[in-house]
Amino acid sequence: MKNRMSVERKSERELVVTRTINAPPRLVFEAWTKAELFQRWWVPKSFGLTLLSCELDVRVGGAYRLVFQHPAAPEGMAFHGRYLEVTPPSRLVWTNEEAGGDGQITTVTLEERAGQTLLVVHDLYPSKEALDEDISSGSTSWNDETFDQLDELLGSATNRA
Repeated sequence: MKNRMSVERKSERELVVTRTINAPPRLVFEAWTKAELFQRWWVPKSFGLTLLSCELDVRVGGAYRLVFQHPAAPEGMAFHGRYLEVTPPSRLVWTNEEAGGDGQITTVTLEERAGQTLLVVHDLYPSKEALDEDISSGSTSWNDETFDQLDELLGSATNRA
């Protein structure tokens, strides 16, 4: 069963993505916090991106760094920040610092729903203009493919358990 994703601009500075994932929060949390799992679902296959490196130090004050490569940008693109909150298996909060330290704050919450997980991704931008710019550039384009890949990964893990 495919779950629908919703993307809603909640205010001038807030974007909220909601999706049900077909696995319990414990497994979804692991998929967000273990590099060997994260790199298997995070990048939509259709985007033509390669995840060259994935470093996740998931603890309060710990950092993450993701480096992607795309044929149009062969030098690689780095995304990085630090974790502000880590509450297994229900909440992660991190900074997005690739924009010079003035990027959005991302909060992910995971709520148990009859063996599934209600996943909510809340991005709080520093300004209306920053969110407008990300929307117009397509960089806020969370897409179902990413979460379909997460469902596929966790579905195979759930079936083995």
